Amino acid sequence: MLYPTDIIQQFQLLPHPEGGWYKETYRSTEMLEAHQLPQRFGGQRSMATAIYFLLEQGNFSAFHKIKSDECWHFYAGQGLDIYILDEEGMLTITRLGNNIAAGECFQLVVPANHWFASKPATDSSFSFVGCTVAPGFDFLDFELADANTLSAQYPQHQQCVYQLCR
Repeated sequence: MLYPTDIIQQFQLLPHPEGGWYKETYRSTEMLEAHQLPQRFGGQRSMATAIYFLLEQGNFSAFHKIKSDECWHFYAGQGLDIYILDEEGMLTITRLGNNIAAGECFQLVVPANHWFASKPATDSSFSFVGCTVAPGFDFLDFELADANTLSAQYPQHQQCVYQLCR
């Protein structure tokens, strides 16, 4: 049987600022220069990055957004619910996992500049996933949501926002 503590030790995962555990596994050595990128980046970035990410039941990845598209990949454990708020205020919840008969999917792309959060599904003990970001992730591109500000912007999702913000 696979346990979260085994995964954390095996892959030397570290606590992530938004919740959960992670380890960067890839950072492209090739760079995209600022003039090759949309203005929102404000500087050069790696072409792509990838991480392992683990969430245990009772924990969550708080609402945040980044300036790049982020592709999530399911590896092990049980389903992970990913909450995405688009600019018009539409909330979608997609379950990442390997139970395709129940509508779970192996991959999901979160578009750039969309608020998103995640947590293990109610019947999940943990979810072990990966995230690939292009252009590559940089903490300069990361914004953690403030619950009061985000719920004022999207009052129809106030309960979800307060549940998934720190």
